[in-house]
Formats: sequence, structure tokens, C-alpha cells
Amino acid sequence: MNDSKMHLADWIRDVPDFPKPGILFKDITPLLANPAALAEAVLQMGDPFRGESIDHVVAVEARGFLFGAPMALDLGVGIIPVRKPGKLPFETRRFEYELEYGTDALEIHTDSVRPGDKVLVADDLLATGGTVAACCELLEQCGAEVIGCSFLIDLTFLGGAERIAPHRVTSVIRY
Repeated sequence: MNDSKMHLADWIRDVPDFPKPGILFKDITPLLANPAALAEAVLQMGDPFRGESIDHVVAVEARGFLFGAPMALDLGVGIIPVRKPGKLPFETRRFEYELEYGTDALEIHTDSVRPGDKVLVADDLLATGGTVAACCELLEQCGAEVIGCSFLIDLTFLGGAERIAPHRVTSVIRY
């Protein structure tokens, strides 16, 4: 386990009324711009899963890529991108899911995961959990075992962890 004392929440900037009035946006760009804070975030996101059998880190488009790739390197595994429709160049598997007003979809290459692969899902922020729940469902339809979901930030008041249950959820910063 990592014993560092760096307080990563100090590197998150609050931006009021973005993207619309009444929203307090948690801006991670100051953390991303500081190499020590970014490295610490990656370590802390991976620490709960260190030593576990993991075949791949799966990163959710798009900010999940910023944390998923260095986590995969740190954990000694490959990374698999999950993207919005039409962004992957090879044959894909698609999962459509319901939003509050409409639907969305995620895609993964058909050859990315094999049945029995153990995967760790990484993203920057857990809000309502809809996108990550859809990602987990897509991975399970491919036969993968989701061993957990790791986030930099969890907006706990939005209940995302409950939506992703029974999957293990870890986060570095909780609001």
C-alpha cells in the first residue's frame, strides 16, 4: 500500500455554475498539471487492487483514459478503451443504456476481452453511475469478470456506488 500523505483534494478546483447554473463542477485539471499529484492519484487509485489478479484496466471515455493508462502501466497490465459509438476502428460490441432523457451507448472491440478475463474499470469521476454500470454490463456480456471500479472522485450524494453494486467501488476523494 502507498503511505503518501499528499492531500489530493487540494488539487481539485471548484468551478461554480458550470456547465449550468447551480452545478459546482469539480475540475481535475490542476491535479493533471502537477506531476506529483497525478502520480499520487494513479498510485492511490491502483493501491486497493495491487497484488490482485488483473488482466486489463478498462478505461471509460474520455477522462478515464487519463488515469486508466498510467494505472495499467503501474499494475503491469494492458489497457482497454471503452468508447462512444463510432470511435473504434475494428469490429465492436455495443451496449445501449437508458439516460434520464433518452439513451446512449458504449462500444468495445470484440477481441479486447476474452471470457474469464479479470478487469478493473477506471474513470475520473463517479456521479450517478450510469455510464460505469453500462460499461460493467458490456464487459460482463463479453464474459469478463469485473473485479472492481476505481475512481479519483466519488460524488457520494449522487448514489453512483449503489447503482454499480454489487461491484467493488473504490475512490480516492469523496464529496
